[in-house]
Amino acid sequence: MKILYAVQGTGNGHLSRAMDVIPCLKKRADVDILVSGIQADLDLPFDVKYRKHGLSFIFGKAGGVDLWKTFMQNKIRDIVKEVNEAPIEAYDLVINDFEPVTAWACYLREHPCIGMSHQAAVLDKQSPKPDEVDMMGKFILKHYAPVDTSYGFHFQPYSESIFTPVIRQQIRTQQVSDNGHYTVYLPAYDDARLLKSLLRFKDVQWDVFSKHNRVPFSLNNVNVQPIDNEKFVRSMASCHGVLCGAGFETPAEALFLNKKLLVIPMKNQYEQHLNAAALKQMGVPVIKNLKSKNNNIIEEWIASDTLVKVDYPDITQEIVDKILSIHQ
Repeated sequence: MKILYAVQGTGNGHLSRAMDVIPCLKKRADVDILVSGIQADLDLPFDVKYRKHGLSFIFGKAGGVDLWKTFMQNKIRDIVKEVNEAPIEAYDLVINDFEPVTAWACYLREHPCIGMSHQAAVLDKQSPKPDEVDMMGKFILKHYAPVDTSYGFHFQPYSESIFTPVIRQQIRTQQVSDNGHYTVYLPAYDDARLLKSLLRFKDVQWDVFSKHNRVPFSLNNVNVQPIDNEKFVRSMASCHGVLCGAGFETPAEALFLNKKLLVIPMKNQYEQHLNAAALKQMGVPVIKNLKSKNNNIIEEWIASDTLVKVDYPDITQEIVDKILSIHQ
């Protein structure tokens, strides 16, 4: 069986999951990899046969997606060309992790395409939803990468087609400790905004991983450094708490490592608001932004020793085997 595994390359979460999914797929089939997107900071340790520009969301600097840059970076003519040229006919099956080029190519040419993503889970009727529904965001999430059948990953198995998160082996094998610092990953905020907020909490050592800076520096109790996967994993494994966006992989990894967690969903990113609703239901504190009016919530979180317990077993091979047995 020949499979094309197509992965979204906006952000690092999809690629993090792919690190564990790909070896499981390779045990069952001949697998080629396609990655589209331009906003990732991780490199897959596998041969990527196809690289596409795709349809990327561009992170802003004030807490959300930069809609104007997103529009300017994504040229419809180029996307249509990539969809038309996608080599899907060379494969028996396309497995898609929220990747739009192959998803639309399969949809238009009626080729088998199986969704295996977090987005499939948040759209499930039984998954938690925020009080306010972003109709445009919901529409984009639903139609961004259409598939025939979906299997999802979420913080909890809310339905039969939803599995617990794929925690990469690099996280599972970490030696967990507590050095007292707090690990910060908020790629939608620039360094100036992060410093302005974090310097208010003078008794906390903040370890910030920045998407907007290539030179490490320190200011009082805040250390800022470029994103580096190895350093980030070590920082998170040895921290006292994690402050991050309401994505999926980083919060899931923090919970797996039994770390205190506080999340801030990105503006103009409906998926993160769905994630925030699920995390809030589990007992994880959520704030809208880093404005001073939320200082008391951050202070309460710093002072609290409350941890949210989860059980995320290593069952990626079982999940892959189950999906392939159904669709082989």
